[in-house]
Amino acid sequence: MPIFTAYDGTPLAHHVRGEGEPLVVLPGGPMRASAYLGDLGGLADHRRLVLLDLRGTGDSAVPADPATYRCDRLVDDVEALRVHLGLERMDVLAHSAGGSLALLYAARHPTRVRRLVLVTATPWALGMPATAEDRLAAALLREDEPWFEEAYGPFRAWLAGTGDHDPAFAPFFHGRWDDTARAHEARGDEETNDEAAEVFLSPDAFDPPATRAALARCTARVLVLAGELDGGPRPELARRAARVLPHAEVAVQPGAGHYPWLDDPRGFVHRVASFLKDG
Repeated sequence: MPIFTAYDGTPLAHHVRGEGEPLVVLPGGPMRASAYLGDLGGLADHRRLVLLDLRGTGDSAVPADPATYRCDRLVDDVEALRVHLGLERMDVLAHSAGGSLALLYAARHPTRVRRLVLVTATPWALGMPATAEDRLAAALLREDEPWFEEAYGPFRAWLAGTGDHDPAFAPFFHGRWDDTARAHEARGDEETNDEAAEVFLSPDAFDPPATRAALARCTARVLVLAGELDGGPRPELARRAARVLPHAEVAVQPGAGHYPWLDDPRGFVHRVASFLKDG
């Protein structure tokens, strides 16, 4: 397990899967250890995945200053990883909340990103959060599922702020609620730094007008991949985010939720590997 040192002396870990040209992978959660990404459905057969454990997660150390969990502060950790790897420019894949980190990195270091893949990434950094209405509309697409009746009430209450997070509505985040999805969900609490997650999304971490202006000059090719059944982001929100980026294209994976490499590994890998190979 390779270790490198961040700007403030915090030891950070990354995990390598596969061989070939490196693809730097930023996890979501926010602040979930990169282990949940696995080999991204077999993408490691096409690229050498370099999966970063963000500070305070997985095998990376807890920093002395909790304020460094802020999304904008984590940009310096991504840059330290690039330097550690000796890459002039790099391809980056970011999932979910990691998408905002990748967008901030591309805005601050536009010449360092060659290709960027945003996988079901809610674009907080662009001032485009997924709304409760978005999530409920996506949830209603699942009303024929056997678990829907039990899950929808708690989900609606949670989104309204009148109920707690409930494992009953975990199926809404998956295109297929099978044993693989259940195992994935069961690991979530132990792999996530909840304290760090709250800091990650600090309002001061984001300046959407400045970020959008900086990204308008971004030369990286970008794939924005949404899940057909995902509520955060819904495909339309993904399309809105893509319009901020001059060289972006959008793909919607049929039948997929928030973790498309679990729902259809072959389809996910084909789409992402093709994008990374072209151009």
